[in-house]
Amino acid sequence: MTDQWWVGVRQRVEAVGAGPAGSKVFGALGHEWLLEDPLTEGELAELEAQIGVRLPEEYRAFLVHVGAGGAGPAYGLFPVRRVQDRWRWDGDGADLADLSRLAEPFPDQGPDPELLDDLLSQRPEEEDLDDMEDFDDAMEAWDARWEAVMFAPERTVGAITVSHLGCAQREWLIISGRHRGTIWSDRRADDVDLTPLLDHDTRVTFARWYTDWLSNAERAALSAP
Repeated sequence: MTDQWWVGVRQRVEAVGAGPAGSKVFGALGHEWLLEDPLTEGELAELEAQIGVRLPEEYRAFLVHVGAGGAGPAYGLFPVRRVQDRWRWDGDGADLADLSRLAEPFPDQGPDPELLDDLLSQRPEEEDLDDMEDFDDAMEAWDARWEAVMFAPERTVGAITVSHLGCAQREWLIISGRHRGTIWSDRRADDVDLTPLLDHDTRVTFARWYTDWLSNAERAALSAP
């Protein structure tokens, strides 16, 4: 039962946040150890009706047993809120997810690796251009080509952004498709493609992602001077 993942989790989060070293855990100044109220079953049903797909079991259980977001990995778990009778996720980069396409399967494959290698090989180098203005223009044109490939809307259908790590690095929860329920790293701002989080060869699911963070936060708080 996925509900068992979340027994006592809210109380553990509150305990770390109330401790003297809670503020020293990475990201705590962002989420401040606050958890939103859990969703009711009716609110969850309304949310899923709006997006047209059932959320992954571990995540939907979290929403009703722990909270709708708040304290969590990095700068926190993006909360889902109802604003003017529509549900949406709030956070730095949450708007990258297309809520109208969450029922579509997240793609099994990214861009052609040869295409990416070719694009990277064409990235301008400052020393290759005599004039800084020419370099800036060339870099702007290259960035536009790179982003058209890496940030194409179809790259992240069937997924929502759930956390921000800083420096435009984020993590996604896959909602639909073969990778449903897993967490993916997004470092496209650093020219690194979307990749699944792995524990050895096993893909990390939402519950593992969140509870590992909490266990590590508890240890960090205990060991802080």
